[in-house]
Amino acid sequence: MERRSFLCGLAALIPASACLGHYEAVAEPLKKKVKITDLKAMVVGRPGGNTLVRIDTDAGIRGYGEAYWGFGVKDIMLGYLREAVIGADPLDIDPLYTKMIIRTGGAGAIAGATVTAISGVEIALWDLAGKLLGQPVCKLLGGQYRTGVRVYLTSSPENFLDPASCREWASIVKQHPFGFNAVKTDIQRRGYPKENLYDTTFDNARGQNRQLTNEDLDINAKGFANVREALGPDFGIAVHTHWELDWNDALNLARAVAPIRPMWLEDALSPEFSDSWVKLTEESPVPILTGENLYTRRGFMPFIFHQGCHIVQIDIPKAGGLLEAKKISDLADICNMPVCSHNASGPLGAMASAHSAAAMRDFKGHELSVGRFNAKSNDLPWGHIEGDPIKGWASYVIHDGPLVKDGRILIPDKPGLGVEPNPDYVRAHLAPGETWWG
Repeated sequence: MERRSFLCGLAALIPASACLGHYEAVAEPLKKKVKITDLKAMVVGRPGGNTLVRIDTDAGIRGYGEAYWGFGVKDIMLGYLREAVIGADPLDIDPLYTKMIIRTGGAGAIAGATVTAISGVEIALWDLAGKLLGQPVCKLLGGQYRTGVRVYLTSSPENFLDPASCREWASIVKQHPFGFNAVKTDIQRRGYPKENLYDTTFDNARGQNRQLTNEDLDINAKGFANVREALGPDFGIAVHTHWELDWNDALNLARAVAPIRPMWLEDALSPEFSDSWVKLTEESPVPILTGENLYTRRGFMPFIFHQGCHIVQIDIPKAGGLLEAKKISDLADICNMPVCSHNASGPLGAMASAHSAAAMRDFKGHELSVGRFNAKSNDLPWGHIEGDPIKGWASYVIHDGPLVKDGRILIPDKPGLGVEPNPDYVRAHLAPGETWWG
């Protein structure tokens, strides 16, 4: 075994208690004095949208969480997880997380909707613990490294081959009320329609083929050069793919966009670990990032231990919750890898994710799903928004002061997550057939 792999492997043996000494000390006076009395869940937005979860206690204090979108998440919460947590001490978060994983073996507890459902419940437990103990969640996760978490906007110009279109888009991005200083922009794949080179029945090249044509490479080299020129030399730019390329063309794309010095090339290969990830990482002239489709620290282990990427990206309300994400970041830190956060959650899930990010040492950037900010309406996993999506984002939760400012998610200095679902807004945006807390 290589020395690097051995040292990284040692990190997997570090127990949760090693980074939670503060939490254990603060929680001790209340241990076994509060019990969970109920777990409720409801889906927001569209069918299969994001699931909100609420945990009630006999102390009259409630915790709120949000899980990543997907059909079946609510059913798992109510069918498996509710029984697992009722009657338990809500401060036993890591043991309850383990219990939920064990109880859901029949539902595929190593990944997918099951871990997503557990993530939402785990987030609600942390919110509850923070309220019971009178501290922000990030303080309980081992300590707060930062008061604000850098965010990036996922957005693309109308036509990134047109410099004027890019400049118009860049002006809108720079004037955004959240003060973004980084974006994530999609690649384009055209192929040669007349020759039907991609030979796909889907309506875009991503459908059934992992290859880039020379024209595709030229288009992306020119398009991202226009994006860089429009945004300026110091604005962060990430190159976004959707797990869609083979190894050769992922490397070709990395070389094509290298002149703009991107923050990273995201999810170029299929999500599963393979030696192709290691080869790409070793040969790429730009940082390689992946992780949004991985679950728990075990899913991230091969990428971290075998250096299958340069940057780890965790979708925290999907991959296992706040403490599991912190454990993943600790593994990455041992191997000198920075961490980012993918985010397709509503404001509650995003704020929860930011608490975990604030407790991570080497954190690089947090995605923020605010929709197409120059559109009149948006259909997002967490709800349909009429008019300004920024106002909709802020209306989703009850909070004090701005949630995002100067390109940072601001961490509330309040017990728990510091935000709660806004009944007026959420009631008006429940998925069809859903009722308020079931």
